Amino acid sequence: MVHTLKQLRAAVSLLNPEEVRGRASRPVRIGMIAEDDSAFARMEETLGVVRDPERTLAHRAGDPSAPARVDLVLYDYRLPAPKGTYTLFPDNPAATLHDILHEHEEFALPLARQFPGLRRPAVDRIVNSVARENALFAITTALPDVIPNMVELPWAFGEWASDTAFLTVNQVRMAFLIGAACGKDVGFGHQKLEILSIGAGAFGWRAIARELVGKIPFGGGLIPKGLIAFAGTYMVGKGLERLYHGHAFTRADREEAYQHGLRRGKEELGHQLMAS
Repeated sequence: MVHTLKQLRAAVSLLNPEEVRGRASRPVRIGMIAEDDSAFARMEETLGVVRDPERTLAHRAGDPSAPARVDLVLYDYRLPAPKGTYTLFPDNPAATLHDILHEHEEFALPLARQFPGLRRPAVDRIVNSVARENALFAITTALPDVIPNMVELPWAFGEWASDTAFLTVNQVRMAFLIGAACGKDVGFGHQKLEILSIGAGAFGWRAIARELVGKIPFGGGLIPKGLIAFAGTYMVGKGLERLYHGHAFTRADREEAYQHGLRRGKEELGHQLMAS
Protein backbone atom coordinates (compact mmCIF):
# COMPACT_ATOMS: atom_id res chain seq x y z
CA MET A 1 0.00 0.00 0.00
CA VAL A 2 2.85 2.41 0.82
CA HIS A 3 4.44 1.71 -2.56
CA THR A 4 1.14 2.35 -4.31
CA LEU A 5 0.68 5.63 -2.42
CA LYS A 6 4.12 6.79 -3.56
CA GLN A 7 3.28 5.94 -7.16
CA LEU A 8 -0.03 7.75 -6.95
CA ARG A 9 1.62 10.85 -5.47
CA ALA A 10 4.19 10.92 -8.28
CA ALA A 11 1.56 10.34 -10.94
CA VAL A 12 -0.77 13.04 -9.61
CA SER A 13 2.06 15.55 -9.96
CA LEU A 14 1.68 15.15 -13.74
CA LEU A 15 -1.90 16.44 -13.68
CA ASN A 16 -2.55 20.04 -14.63
CA PRO A 17 -6.01 21.34 -13.69
CA GLU A 18 -4.96 24.83 -14.80
CA GLU A 19 -4.65 23.55 -18.37
CA VAL A 20 -8.14 22.05 -18.14
CA ARG A 21 -9.55 25.33 -16.80
CA GLY A 22 -7.93 27.24 -19.63
CA ARG A 23 -9.38 24.97 -22.30
CA ALA A 24 -12.86 25.04 -20.79
CA SER A 25 -13.00 28.82 -20.36
CA ARG A 26 -12.26 29.59 -23.99
CA PRO A 27 -15.32 31.44 -25.38
CA VAL A 28 -16.98 29.76 -28.36
CA ARG A 29 -19.32 32.09 -30.23
CA ILE A 30 -22.11 30.46 -32.18
CA GLY A 31 -24.09 32.02 -35.00
CA MET A 32 -27.58 30.59 -35.49
CA ILE A 33 -29.48 30.51 -38.79
CA ALA A 34 -33.23 29.89 -38.76
CA GLU A 35 -36.38 30.96 -40.60
CA ASP A 36 -38.30 32.63 -37.78
CA ASP A 37 -38.39 33.46 -34.08
CA SER A 38 -39.92 30.14 -33.08
CA ALA A 39 -37.12 28.24 -34.83
CA PHE A 40 -34.51 30.46 -33.18
CA ALA A 41 -36.15 29.85 -29.80
CA ARG A 42 -36.04 26.09 -30.41
CA MET A 43 -32.33 26.29 -31.20
CA GLU A 44 -31.68 28.29 -28.02
CA GLU A 45 -33.63 25.74 -26.00
CA THR A 46 -31.63 22.90 -27.53
CA LEU A 47 -28.36 24.64 -26.66
CA GLY A 48 -29.65 25.47 -23.18
CA VAL A 49 -29.13 29.23 -23.42
CA VAL A 50 -31.36 32.08 -22.30
CA ARG A 51 -32.36 34.71 -24.80
CA ASP A 52 -30.11 37.67 -23.94
CA PRO A 53 -28.50 39.34 -26.98
CA GLU A 54 -26.10 41.33 -24.79
CA ARG A 55 -24.63 38.39 -22.87
CA THR A 56 -25.15 35.15 -24.79
CA LEU A 57 -22.56 33.37 -26.88
CA ALA A 58 -25.27 32.07 -29.23
CA HIS A 59 -26.34 34.84 -31.60
CA ARG A 60 -29.31 34.96 -33.93
CA ALA A 61 -28.51 35.96 -37.48
CA GLY A 62 -29.55 39.58 -37.95
CA ASP A 63 -29.29 40.61 -34.29
CA PRO A 64 -27.69 44.07 -34.03
CA SER A 65 -25.53 42.84 -31.15
CA ALA A 66 -24.22 39.79 -33.05
CA PRO A 67 -20.43 39.86 -33.55
CA ALA A 68 -18.96 40.23 -37.00
CA ARG A 69 -17.31 36.81 -36.70
CA VAL A 70 -18.29 33.63 -34.86
CA ASP A 71 -16.52 30.34 -34.23
CA LEU A 72 -19.32 28.05 -35.39
CA VAL A 73 -22.44 28.47 -37.52
CA LEU A 74 -25.43 26.26 -36.71
CA TYR A 75 -28.45 25.87 -38.96
CA ASP A 76 -31.91 24.91 -37.85
CA TYR A 77 -32.56 21.30 -38.79
CA ARG A 78 -35.20 22.28 -41.34
CA LEU A 79 -32.68 24.24 -43.41
CA PRO A 80 -29.81 22.83 -45.52
CA ALA A 81 -26.46 23.50 -43.90
CA PRO A 82 -23.71 24.62 -46.32
CA LYS A 83 -20.24 23.14 -46.13
CA GLY A 84 -18.34 24.42 -43.12
CA THR A 85 -21.50 24.82 -41.03
CA TYR A 86 -23.47 22.37 -38.90
CA THR A 87 -27.06 21.30 -38.35
CA LEU A 88 -28.50 21.59 -34.85
CA PHE A 89 -30.79 18.61 -34.28
CA PRO A 90 -33.25 19.39 -31.46
CA ASP A 91 -33.89 15.70 -30.73
CA ASN A 92 -30.27 14.61 -31.10
CA PRO A 93 -27.74 17.22 -29.93
CA ALA A 94 -25.20 14.41 -29.62
CA ALA A 95 -25.17 14.11 -33.41
CA THR A 96 -24.53 17.84 -33.74
CA LEU A 97 -21.70 17.68 -31.21
CA HIS A 98 -20.19 14.68 -32.98
CA ASP A 99 -20.15 16.54 -36.30
CA ILE A 100 -18.55 19.62 -34.73
CA LEU A 101 -15.88 17.74 -32.79
CA HIS A 102 -14.96 15.68 -35.83
CA GLU A 103 -13.37 18.88 -37.15
CA HIS A 104 -12.95 20.94 -33.97
CA GLU A 105 -12.00 18.68 -31.07
CA GLU A 106 -10.64 21.72 -29.23
CA PHE A 107 -14.24 22.94 -28.73
CA ALA A 108 -15.31 19.91 -26.68
CA LEU A 109 -14.85 21.37 -23.19
CA PRO A 110 -15.93 24.99 -23.85
CA LEU A 111 -19.05 23.90 -25.72
CA ALA A 112 -20.09 21.67 -22.84
CA ARG A 113 -19.35 24.33 -20.22
CA GLN A 114 -21.01 27.22 -22.06
CA PHE A 115 -23.98 25.40 -23.61
CA PRO A 116 -25.74 23.08 -21.12
CA GLY A 117 -27.74 21.42 -23.90
CA LEU A 118 -24.52 19.90 -25.26
CA ARG A 119 -23.20 18.91 -21.84
CA ARG A 120 -24.54 15.38 -21.53
CA PRO A 121 -23.14 14.07 -24.85
CA ALA A 122 -19.83 15.86 -24.17
CA VAL A 123 -19.49 14.21 -20.76
CA ASP A 124 -20.37 10.85 -22.27
CA ARG A 125 -17.50 11.31 -24.75
CA ILE A 126 -15.11 12.13 -21.91
CA VAL A 127 -16.15 9.10 -19.85
CA ASN A 128 -15.96 6.75 -22.82
CA SER A 129 -12.57 8.10 -23.91
CA VAL A 130 -10.92 7.82 -20.48
CA ALA A 131 -12.46 4.38 -19.88
CA ARG A 132 -11.03 3.25 -23.21
CA GLU A 133 -7.58 4.62 -22.32
CA ASN A 134 -7.62 2.77 -19.02
CA ALA A 135 -8.75 -0.46 -20.65
CA LEU A 136 -6.02 -0.27 -23.30
CA PHE A 137 -3.41 0.46 -20.65
CA ALA A 138 -4.53 -2.49 -18.55
CA ILE A 139 -4.28 -4.82 -21.52
CA THR A 140 -1.00 -3.38 -22.76
CA THR A 141 0.76 -3.79 -19.42
CA ALA A 142 -0.17 -7.47 -19.53
CA LEU A 143 0.94 -8.05 -23.10
CA PRO A 144 2.64 -5.10 -24.85
CA ASP A 145 2.52 -6.75 -28.26
CA VAL A 146 -1.29 -6.68 -28.31
CA ILE A 147 -1.46 -2.90 -28.73
CA PRO A 148 2.03 -1.70 -29.65
CA ASN A 149 1.08 1.96 -30.28
CA MET A 150 0.97 3.77 -26.93
CA VAL A 151 0.96 7.22 -28.55
CA GLU A 152 -2.85 7.34 -28.26
CA LEU A 153 -2.64 7.41 -24.47
CA PRO A 154 -2.35 10.84 -22.82
CA TRP A 155 1.02 10.08 -21.26
CA ALA A 156 3.46 7.24 -20.60
CA PHE A 157 4.36 6.77 -16.97
CA GLY A 158 7.46 4.67 -17.37
CA GLU A 159 8.43 1.50 -15.58
CA TRP A 160 7.51 2.82 -12.10
CA ALA A 161 3.82 3.13 -12.93
CA SER A 162 1.55 0.27 -11.90
CA ASP A 163 -1.89 -0.34 -13.31
CA THR A 164 -3.36 1.10 -10.13
CA ALA A 165 -1.44 4.37 -10.47
CA PHE A 166 -2.36 4.90 -14.11
CA LEU A 167 -6.02 4.00 -13.73
CA THR A 168 -6.42 6.17 -10.66
CA VAL A 169 -4.64 9.23 -12.01
CA ASN A 170 -6.50 9.01 -15.29
CA GLN A 171 -9.74 8.95 -13.29
CA VAL A 172 -8.66 12.10 -11.45
CA ARG A 173 -7.96 13.67 -14.84
CA MET A 174 -11.45 12.59 -15.86
CA ALA A 175 -12.85 14.30 -12.76
CA PHE A 176 -11.20 17.56 -13.85
CA LEU A 177 -12.61 17.23 -17.37
CA ILE A 178 -16.14 16.35 -16.23
CA GLY A 179 -16.12 19.11 -13.62
CA ALA A 180 -15.04 21.66 -16.23
CA ALA A 181 -17.65 20.42 -18.71
CA CYS A 182 -20.36 20.72 -16.06
CA GLY A 183 -19.47 24.32 -15.21
CA LYS A 184 -17.81 23.53 -11.87
CA ASP A 185 -14.59 24.87 -10.35
CA VAL A 186 -11.72 22.57 -11.27
CA GLY A 187 -8.68 21.59 -9.22
CA PHE A 188 -7.46 19.64 -6.24
CA GLY A 189 -8.82 22.16 -3.76
CA HIS A 190 -12.23 22.40 -5.41
CA GLN A 191 -12.68 18.66 -6.00
CA LYS A 192 -11.18 17.19 -2.83
CA LEU A 193 -14.06 14.85 -2.04
CA GLU A 194 -14.22 13.46 -5.57
CA ILE A 195 -10.45 12.91 -5.68
CA LEU A 196 -10.37 11.29 -2.24
CA SER A 197 -13.17 8.97 -3.33
CA ILE A 198 -11.28 8.00 -6.48
CA GLY A 199 -8.07 7.49 -4.47
CA ALA A 200 -9.83 5.28 -1.95
CA GLY A 201 -11.24 3.17 -4.75
CA ALA A 202 -7.77 2.61 -6.18
CA PHE A 203 -6.98 0.01 -3.53
CA GLY A 204 -9.95 -2.06 -4.62
CA TRP A 205 -8.88 -2.50 -8.25
CA ARG A 206 -6.90 -5.69 -7.80
CA ALA A 207 -9.52 -7.17 -5.45
CA ILE A 208 -12.23 -6.42 -8.03
CA ALA A 209 -10.12 -8.02 -10.73
CA ARG A 210 -9.55 -11.18 -8.71
CA GLU A 211 -13.25 -11.44 -7.90
CA LEU A 212 -14.68 -10.76 -11.34
CA VAL A 213 -12.23 -12.18 -13.86
CA GLY A 214 -13.74 -15.61 -13.52
CA LYS A 215 -17.29 -14.29 -13.76
CA ILE A 216 -17.08 -12.25 -16.97
CA PRO A 217 -18.33 -14.35 -19.89
CA PHE A 218 -15.95 -12.86 -22.47
CA GLY A 219 -13.03 -15.22 -22.19
CA GLY A 220 -10.05 -15.34 -19.89
CA GLY A 221 -6.81 -13.44 -19.52
CA LEU A 222 -6.37 -10.03 -21.11
CA ILE A 223 -9.93 -9.16 -22.12
CA PRO A 224 -11.45 -9.39 -18.60
CA LYS A 225 -8.64 -7.21 -17.28
CA GLY A 226 -9.38 -4.54 -19.86
CA LEU A 227 -13.14 -4.83 -19.34
CA ILE A 228 -12.79 -4.37 -15.58
CA ALA A 229 -10.68 -1.24 -16.13
CA PHE A 230 -13.22 0.10 -18.62
CA ALA A 231 -16.29 -0.68 -16.53
CA GLY A 232 -14.78 0.64 -13.29
CA THR A 233 -13.74 3.90 -14.94
CA TYR A 234 -17.10 4.21 -16.66
CA MET A 235 -18.89 3.75 -13.33
CA VAL A 236 -16.74 6.47 -11.70
CA GLY A 237 -17.42 8.84 -14.59
CA LYS A 238 -21.16 8.36 -14.44
CA GLY A 239 -21.09 8.87 -10.69
CA LEU A 240 -19.25 12.18 -11.14
CA GLU A 241 -21.75 13.28 -13.78
CA ARG A 242 -24.69 12.59 -11.45
CA LEU A 243 -22.92 14.35 -8.58
CA TYR A 244 -22.39 17.51 -10.63
CA HIS A 245 -26.04 17.47 -11.66
CA GLY A 246 -27.13 17.24 -8.02
CA HIS A 247 -28.32 13.62 -8.07
CA ALA A 248 -27.46 10.80 -5.70
CA PHE A 249 -25.56 7.79 -7.06
CA THR A 250 -27.08 4.82 -5.28
CA ARG A 251 -25.73 1.30 -5.00
CA ALA A 252 -28.24 0.20 -7.64
CA ASP A 253 -27.05 3.03 -9.90
CA ARG A 254 -23.43 1.94 -9.47
CA GLU A 255 -24.25 -1.66 -10.33
CA GLU A 256 -26.26 -0.60 -13.38
CA ALA A 257 -23.45 1.73 -14.55
CA TYR A 258 -20.87 -1.03 -14.05
CA GLN A 259 -22.88 -3.53 -16.09
CA HIS A 260 -23.46 -0.94 -18.81
CA GLY A 261 -19.73 -0.23 -18.76
CA LEU A 262 -18.98 -3.92 -19.28
CA ARG A 263 -21.22 -3.96 -22.36
CA ARG A 264 -19.72 -0.80 -23.81
CA GLY A 265 -16.23 -1.99 -22.96
CA LYS A 266 -16.76 -5.21 -24.87
CA GLU A 267 -17.72 -3.20 -27.97
CA GLU A 268 -14.84 -0.74 -27.59
CA LEU A 269 -12.17 -3.36 -26.98
CA GLY A 270 -13.45 -5.46 -29.85
CA HIS A 271 -13.02 -2.53 -32.23
CA GLN A 272 -9.60 -1.56 -30.85
CA LEU A 273 -8.13 -5.07 -30.91
CA MET A 274 -9.41 -5.69 -34.43
CA ALA A 275 -7.89 -2.40 -35.59
CA SER A 276 -4.53 -3.24 -34.04
